[in-house]
Amino acid sequence: MNNKIKEKWDKNYDSCASDYPSPAEVLHQNQHLLPTQGSALDLACGRGANAICLSENGLSVSAWDISASALEHLSNEALKKGLEIKLESRNISENPPKKYSFDVIIVSNFLERELIDDIRNAIKPNGLIFYQTFIVDKTSTVGPTNPDYLLAKNELLNFFNDWNVLYYREEGTVGKIEKGFRNQAMIIAQNL
Repeated sequence: MNNKIKEKWDKNYDSCASDYPSPAEVLHQNQHLLPTQGSALDLACGRGANAICLSENGLSVSAWDISASALEHLSNEALKKGLEIKLESRNISENPPKKYSFDVIIVSNFLERELIDDIRNAIKPNGLIFYQTFIVDKTSTVGPTNPDYLLAKNELLNFFNDWNVLYYREEGTVGKIEKGFRNQAMIIAQNL
């Protein structure tokens, strides 16, 4: 099973266009909330646009993904930009982060509910989670269709409802669906 997952994601990242992706909106729009120093993890990093952004903001960054291809793309981009990022090929489901190991964790386009407690526990006191992923109430076919990988209404907010929620956005199908940020929910919360 593990090898099939790796092969799937390696194939996906090998087929990506040459354009390097942008960081997740939750991070891109809210970089001003990042600490000026500390450790950060781009969890299930893919090609690592979030890791690049975190490193450019002066954080000591680790980037984990099951795909060696994704990590190779990230390594090449970090080298071009002169950034040092600790890369690790890692099955996060089998080997989640340790308790209180990061000041910041970002997760984008990844949902494994069984890991939420591990992610929460890995963030140091006063540390931040930046999380953005697809919702069940999305307005396009972009992203997963399997409900196991789609957030229910306010589910992301509920994962962190006992933290200091700094930012939350989930629009779904309310109002003029051709405008706005419709297909994902995003949160920034601080561990108290």
